[in-house]
Amino acid sequence: MRWRCLAEAAKTVLMQMACLWSALTGATPFVCLIAASADRAKDLLETIKVWLETNERLHEDFPEVTVPVRALERITNRQKGQKSNGQSTRIEWAADKIVLPTIEGSKASGVVISCSGMKGSDIRGQNYARADGQVVRPQLVMVDDPQTTESAWSPSQSQRREAILAGDVLGMAGPGKKISGLMACTVIRPGDMADNILDRDKHPEWQGERTKMVYTFPADEKLWAQYAETRADSLRNSGDGSEATEFYRHNREAMDAGSVVAWPERHNDDELSAIQHAMNLKLRDEAAFFAEYQNEPMVEAEGQDMLTADEIAQKLSGLQRGLVGLNCQWLTMFVDVQQKALFWMVAAWEEDFTGYVIDYGTWPEQKRAYFTLRDIRRTIAQEKPDAGLEGSIYYAWIN
Repeated sequence: MRWRCLAEAAKTVLMQMACLWSALTGATPFVCLIAASADRAKDLLETIKVWLETNERLHEDFPEVTVPVRALERITNRQKGQKSNGQSTRIEWAADKIVLPTIEGSKASGVVISCSGMKGSDIRGQNYARADGQVVRPQLVMVDDPQTTESAWSPSQSQRREAILAGDVLGMAGPGKKISGLMACTVIRPGDMADNILDRDKHPEWQGERTKMVYTFPADEKLWAQYAETRADSLRNSGDGSEATEFYRHNREAMDAGSVVAWPERHNDDELSAIQHAMNLKLRDEAAFFAEYQNEPMVEAEGQDMLTADEIAQKLSGLQRGLVGLNCQWLTMFVDVQQKALFWMVAAWEEDFTGYVIDYGTWPEQKRAYFTLRDIRRTIAQEKPDAGLEGSIYYAWIN
């Protein structure tokens, strides 16, 4: 039993091609495609059907399969009457299962490719009686993104899906039979099903490999900060970001230094390199970038109770900003030191530890009411260039 678990880099298409190759060469008599839902699984099978119907290279290499498939012309009534050399091809062409034509001398004769959603009742008991009387069961399974955003945030649903993989999927081949598998997954949150499956200590039966778009980010953060600001200014003023691309073109050697990407050719036509493409994705939505492209999701506060406006209003002191109540005896100041900015707050305290926020802000001042560390536009490095990390933070502190 061999299991391979992948992440990122066109993983679904690669696995679909591997499953199709296995079927066409007769390496396995029964392949099953599994997805989070039955509809998604049918989409996976539909892609393979289109390849068999339209791909000319497949037609050249495997005409014994593609000629009968093309002869159907998607007219299901032709399945039962189709013959080759006077013998029924026994071809099946349904939404959830296809059976490749039975042709003398063809290695793919009677090979089954089925699909199902992540339900134990749909997965269990799959079999097919071939023309030679042999009953075959799945020996290769492809699992594509078996979890949803909802299930990833539910520990019970994550555990249930892990159990389905370990029990129903692993048992598809039948008692005493081995099965091979591939799974393409995306880690949505730490500790979800995909995160656990990719951990070889927790699931050694899966040879999990956590691939990334960027393995090492560029060393020169200052130039990329200037790039980000140039790009943001362009987009805010109805531009297309081309000014940022020109900035990158002139400073590319320094901005590329230290970076390592998985796929150097992966970038859009208006971008110059894969690292620029990756940084653009990161600037657009850092949380989505780390989840979808790095398989290292950031810890989010989803699922936690959020404060209401009324609850916040009840905590207001009624004093103007900067004023300290008469009952307060002490002042404390807090500074959260980040590479991009300093977050500070001044609080006042009474004898019984009742506290009040007197003032707060950031340095440099962002001149916006709402922002996060991820989308800060004015940074310490921009205020004090050429000072180095420690020098720029010291400059921010004294100012």
